[in-house]
Amino acid sequence: MPLGLAFQSLLCRLRVLVAGIACLAVGLPVIAQAAEQPWFVLDVSTGKVLGEGNANTPHGPASLAKMMTLYLTFEAIKKGRLHWDDRIAVSANAARKVPAKLWMRAGDTLSVREAVNGMIILSANDAASAMGEHLGGTEARFAQQMTMRGRQLGLRNTVFRNASGLTEKGQSTTARDMATLGVAVMRDFPKEYGLFSQRSFVFRGKQINGHNNLMYRYAGVDGIKTGYTDAAGFNLVSSFTDNNRHIVGVVLGGKTGRSRDDRMAQLLDQYMPMASDGSKRSRDLVASNAVAGTNQVGASAIPVPRTADRSVVQHKPGIAELIDESKIEQGDGGLEPLKSSAQWNIQIGAVDTRADANRLLGRADKLVQAILPGAKGYIEPASKRGAQLYRVRFGGFSDAQAASAACSELKRRSFACIASRN
Repeated sequence: MPLGLAFQSLLCRLRVLVAGIACLAVGLPVIAQAAEQPWFVLDVSTGKVLGEGNANTPHGPASLAKMMTLYLTFEAIKKGRLHWDDRIAVSANAARKVPAKLWMRAGDTLSVREAVNGMIILSANDAASAMGEHLGGTEARFAQQMTMRGRQLGLRNTVFRNASGLTEKGQSTTARDMATLGVAVMRDFPKEYGLFSQRSFVFRGKQINGHNNLMYRYAGVDGIKTGYTDAAGFNLVSSFTDNNRHIVGVVLGGKTGRSRDDRMAQLLDQYMPMASDGSKRSRDLVASNAVAGTNQVGASAIPVPRTADRSVVQHKPGIAELIDESKIEQGDGGLEPLKSSAQWNIQIGAVDTRADANRLLGRADKLVQAILPGAKGYIEPASKRGAQLYRVRFGGFSDAQAASAACSELKRRSFACIASRN
């Protein structure tokens, strides 16, 4: 940049920072644009990158991390170290995980199949932690295995710290890496990949619906994983097929589940016509070329299923109701669960930090579950006289008497408690 123009640029930046005055110098932007949320679109048949934006920018994976937990689970089954009907123990660590979860208690067990369905459909954090501890001994060791196996698959900029994707210092990924991982799951476990298209499953006699809403309303999308935490925002990896064309898209950091889904639909519309028809398939599609800045990601060929019209279709009632993902997959907490028919909840505290709220929720969960199995714990952000608070609550009580009885028992155990109508 010429010296005069560089000086104008510096002066302009100072004016924007100090006074908010727009820059009008020739060749200079009027105002800086906000950073674009990371996204990435890959042609699965050829490994060609069709489009990307901030695809190598570090970002929290949220529940997209469960794709790696599932990959290692499928790999253990394939190698005979794990079987679908094996029982997985639920530790206190797993039971303490914040929602979304299966609400297992410490000492309970669940089958490998239940854990897998829980991770895929509900994005259950307790199931992910239990599986990680079963395979790795501890969740921390399993996270190291996740990171190491990810490197072998081409995830060059991803570090896992836990099996679920809940926010933890040092855990991050990129849009490019999540596309690489999604393709690896499809490539290496095509049969198991079919589980990602499930819309619900039955757990202990209760039907649990999924919340991959784009899959329900956009023909041709057959998975694969949603993710949400307060810190990471709304993340999504989607697989989309149209006749012999097959692409995988990634969107990270959406403000809402719907806006993220709409962004993905826009990318699918835009890039599907550019995808190969499958006649020229790469034999080297995920491991060797996943290098930042390249325009191709490497992987062995994946059979591409045929599908019907790929246009956005109206949701058909009776198949699966569209679900507000933020009210199901709470990740770090802070969002209310789905409203239930029960009209009363209880509040056991209002604390200054989310970490304290998570600890309080974990301490009270087992006791509340003993009083009312299935009670849903959650953390609700609030402000009082300008100060941020985090309310720790449990919902699911049918009437004032049930809520008051629960509060009486909690108070007897040294918990503060108040009952209120939803």
